[in-house]
Amino acid sequence: MSYLTYPVNSPYFHTPQNSWCIGNLVFRPIPADSGDTLFMLQQRHEYRPDRLAYDLYNTPAFWWVFCVRNAFLRRDPIWSFTNGLVIIVPSAEYAHRILGG
Repeated sequence: MSYLTYPVNSPYFHTPQNSWCIGNLVFRPIPADSGDTLFMLQQRHEYRPDRLAYDLYNTPAFWWVFCVRNAFLRRDPIWSFTNGLVIIVPSAEYAHRILGG
């Protein structure tokens, strides 16, 4: 079996793999930045990190950025994403610069 090559903006980019399986997910680091802001989730974003990623970054593929910057979301990134929750979000410019997307 061959190795998979994940794009640089994929959450699996740093995840180890061997000849027969992919390992446990290892998120890419996204260091803190002065452009980071606090964002209170609205009803339209409840259980939808992909929707918030689209609204902020113009792509749903960056949904996992919220898990990297808010470690408490890693256990359950969908059901923990509730209306009124305040999270740290990187700026769009920074996210695209770091992730290359």
